[in-house]
Amino acid sequence: MENGRTEDGVCSAESVNGSREVWSSKDSDSSSADHLVVMVNGILGSATDWKFAAEQFVRTLPDKVFVHCSERNVAKLTLDGVDVMGERLAKEVLEVINRKPNIRKISFIAHSVGGLVARYAIGKLYRPAKTKIVEDLSAEKVVEESRGTIGGLEAVNFVTVATPHLGSRGNKQVPFLFGLTAIEKVATCVIHWIFRRTGRHLFLTDEDEGKPPLLLRMVEDSSDYPFMSALGTFRRRVSYSNAGCDHIVGWRTSSIRRNTELPKWESSLNEKYPHVVYEEHCKANDTEQSEPILGENGGAEKLEEELVTSLSRVSWDKVDVSFHSSWQWFAAHSIIQVKDHNMHMEGEDVIRHIIDHFLT
Repeated sequence: MENGRTEDGVCSAESVNGSREVWSSKDSDSSSADHLVVMVNGILGSATDWKFAAEQFVRTLPDKVFVHCSERNVAKLTLDGVDVMGERLAKEVLEVINRKPNIRKISFIAHSVGGLVARYAIGKLYRPAKTKIVEDLSAEKVVEESRGTIGGLEAVNFVTVATPHLGSRGNKQVPFLFGLTAIEKVATCVIHWIFRRTGRHLFLTDEDEGKPPLLLRMVEDSSDYPFMSALGTFRRRVSYSNAGCDHIVGWRTSSIRRNTELPKWESSLNEKYPHVVYEEHCKANDTEQSEPILGENGGAEKLEEELVTSLSRVSWDKVDVSFHSSWQWFAAHSIIQVKDHNMHMEGEDVIRHIIDHFLT
């Protein structure tokens, strides 16, 4: 790492490739920090998008966390496809783990498309649980089963921020298309001209070698990539969603809900988290209870229902955010991440909420 600096008890360094690492400047804290927090940027983003959040994490949890802001998928590289980006991220994470032998735990915090990239990467990094038979004091054999790991580390938090988990193909999933069916259908046909393979993945129009769309494959376990087992091995999964004003990612897709499940909310009265308007814990649905409820409005609705159903087989904490009263409401997709502290400082309470509820 190069270009290191220290400020207010926080050390940070940037590599020649653009990755950013943040840790406590106090030696006793940095040596005891055993929790790797991987932050992943969204489309056309960079490692600096998480600068504010990374520094706040270390200031709050100096003896607990070491933050790595990913750099393998930045700028135009974010157009290469979720799978290609996921492979890059997995390789990058393993390199960090190998450099930090004291790391024991791992968490991911990802913005926008970065959440899909992180979900792909953990499928690559997942190592299944090990079963062993031991004898207790009465000489009886007892089966002990450890949890699966991510890159050999204990998986703790998987946090997504304004991530299109259900893709962008359904009605009003990309709000700036105004919910007009005709425009949405045209976007589905031409999106790859702008966002290339990533666009195909988001709009579920990819059909590589006759396979189902990638996002559908990512809600199942395959022999090569046990995506859902990897997601399920985290102690906590959280989706932060803009309940409105996000013109890039719709509320339904970022919160993994059907239209009928979107909650009614009121302006927050919480002074600490003024923009958090709704929170709920959704328990995992078992397979029998969560068979897809097929709609009548074509393939897009059917695909979305399959995604909701499958992702609901693990529990989620869902946190809904609203910047409707902000003078910069139109930039909600960036404010929720505090992409630029000078411009998006109104999202500070969302970052504080993520930190305060973070399992260490």
